[in-house]
Amino acid sequence: MLKHVHHIAIICSDYERSKRFYTDVLGLEIIKETFREERKSFKLDLALNGVYTIELFSFPVPPKRLSRPEATGLRHLAFEVDDLEEAVITLGERGVMTETIKLDETTGKRFAFLSDPDGLPIELYEH
Repeated sequence: MLKHVHHIAIICSDYERSKRFYTDVLGLEIIKETFREERKSFKLDLALNGVYTIELFSFPVPPKRLSRPEATGLRHLAFEVDDLEEAVITLGERGVMTETIKLDETTGKRFAFLSDPDGLPIELYEH
């Protein structure tokens, strides 16, 4: 029945700041940007390596969402990277600090967390 994840939708509090983060910092590609006049809202379609991945939305006054401490609902967004240390260094050069690299005791793989401009936890998971 299910084939794969089609996309992930994210609502941001500051559209231009989040647009820069997801494109300039993380390197996602813009597929299409739409301003929806009736909603006073932007919708930005983003791709990762040519694959449609994220819909970034803005709304006039979105309510805050709990993300930490652990709350019910989507916990985090994870991206696979080939070299975790290189990714952490690159992000640091772009002004984004990550948490300490940790080891997933179940898989033996390394990972690190960072936050998007609204505090959404993002995990980098080494291939």
